[in-house]
Amino acid sequence: MARYTDAVCRLCRREDQKLFLKGDRCYTEKCAANRRPYPPGQHGQGRSKTSEYGRQLREKQKAKRYYGILESQFRGYFELASKRKGKTGENLLSILETRLDNTIYRLGFAMSRAEARQLVLHGHFMVNGRKVNIPSFLVKPGMIISLRDRSRNLEKIKSVIEANASRTPPRWLEYDPNASIAKVSTMPIREDIDFPIEEQLIVELYSK
Repeated sequence: MARYTDAVCRLCRREDQKLFLKGDRCYTEKCAANRRPYPPGQHGQGRSKTSEYGRQLREKQKAKRYYGILESQFRGYFELASKRKGKTGENLLSILETRLDNTIYRLGFAMSRAEARQLVLHGHFMVNGRKVNIPSFLVKPGMIISLRDRSRNLEKIKSVIEANASRTPPRWLEYDPNASIAKVSTMPIREDIDFPIEEQLIVELYSK
């Protein structure tokens, strides 16, 4: 399974924006984006003009890195989004939001999407009563997501849940924290995604 394995703090610096790829570290003074707020590399602090294509490319890269997806899979999601009714850009973000690893992160079971991906791979969650260990699994309205019984007493998971107790799940998820069960009530819409992504630039890039 392909995934990015290099230093993730470089990604935030390259996009000139926090992508929250290292969980709680991103909220501390140790965050590299705070200590070195310029792109990595020897020319990182130099001035450069960005073309229209450059803006489109950066927006796509930012979305890919935010959700932890590589190019071929991201393009596949774009093709899927273009076949659905409605605006392609909004469809794309909706699909990315409904990945199981992102859903687990949104529910507060993990401090980052990378950590959520790992939890899913290790089989800690069930969908509609069946174990699912595929991070890219797309949840749909009506599906029930639950933490497996054997996983509820793991100290690592318990501590993360307690740390995220104040986090409010998005409107498209109905969550019962006492039972560690959530239901997908509807598909996420653009207003449910608070991360600043100009999805139309991504559509323009892939439409060339």
